[in-house]
Amino acid sequence: MAQENQDSKKRAAVGKMTGFIGVLCNLLLAGSKLVIGKLAASTSITADGLNNLSDAASSIVTLLGFKLAEKPADKEHPYGHARFEYLASLVVAAMILVIGFELAKTSVLKLIHPASIEFSMLMIIVLIGSILVKLWMMFFYRKMGDKIQSNTLFAAAADSRNDVLTTAAVLAATVVEHISGWKIDGLMGGLVSVFIIVSGISLAKDTISPLLGEGANTGLREQLIGYISSCPLVLGCHDLLVHDYGPGRQYASIHVEIDKKIDPMVCHDEIDRIERECLNRFGVHMVIHYDPVITDDAELDQIHHQVLTILQQIDTEITIHDFRVHTHEGKKELVFDMVVPSEWQGQEKNIVRELTERLQKENKETYLTKITFDLEDRA
Repeated sequence: MAQENQDSKKRAAVGKMTGFIGVLCNLLLAGSKLVIGKLAASTSITADGLNNLSDAASSIVTLLGFKLAEKPADKEHPYGHARFEYLASLVVAAMILVIGFELAKTSVLKLIHPASIEFSMLMIIVLIGSILVKLWMMFFYRKMGDKIQSNTLFAAAADSRNDVLTTAAVLAATVVEHISGWKIDGLMGGLVSVFIIVSGISLAKDTISPLLGEGANTGLREQLIGYISSCPLVLGCHDLLVHDYGPGRQYASIHVEIDKKIDPMVCHDEIDRIERECLNRFGVHMVIHYDPVITDDAELDQIHHQVLTILQQIDTEITIHDFRVHTHEGKKELVFDMVVPSEWQGQEKNIVRELTERLQKENKETYLTKITFDLEDRA
């Protein structure tokens, strides 16, 4: 737990430092462009300066997001406040979309009513300087985002990239018009606005998904299942569920199968050890449910093998676990959980019917079944 708190503080420190630098850079850019735009009577530079003010607001949102996300858990929020970082990402994505639509609106008006762009060397120097600063900010945000795996900083990097494209479009349109007389400002702005809107939608989707409760990524699933399956005493595992409450706040549960003949206290100690290792190795708070398994019943093994063979002839992706056989009203009842691919959803009765018919035909015996269906990739 101490290591987790230390990692959370480190993450918050990196995020707040990055947000502060973003605010500072954007305010400097905005101030210089607004002053130079007024002195040069350039509406393009003034508009770009106002855009940098909105970028400064985005950086403030980033800063606040990391500040609020580091708040410790409390009675009302026992899993912490780390999802504030996701909300900050969503706000930045929304601001990117607003900028994209505003640019599209302005570009359409310029296409309908073309207007000349003022040309001056001062304007060219300011625009080139702005592009260089925004390029540096883009790479800086990406580097810090990779360091702490933050969608908020990746969104800020995308915002800086969009600013580079917007300013480059203004620069290109200005130079082309000065050299050739062609008024392409509206066309260039329209193309850039489409790119900005698409990137804003993509960022919003990436942020909304974890807020809605997306499953664990495949890499984490494989790591958790691979490690737990390799542990002493564990014969198998299933029903992995992972819940994401924000960066560094992942909770999970899983069922592990252990030979029922092993002392329960020994099993308990091993399960405790596995839970601690999942936190230390993967940063996941794991809760493990223990399923005792009968390993020395030949009749049970035979019917288990027969059931699995029939099911995999129906679909090779079907798996079963928690397999038991009970006697109910003089008949054998097969009790187990079945994991089926998502395309079988709604067709479970067909699987059960084919299974029972095949068992009765092969064994000359009627079986009752009590099956719990799971969909694959539930984590």
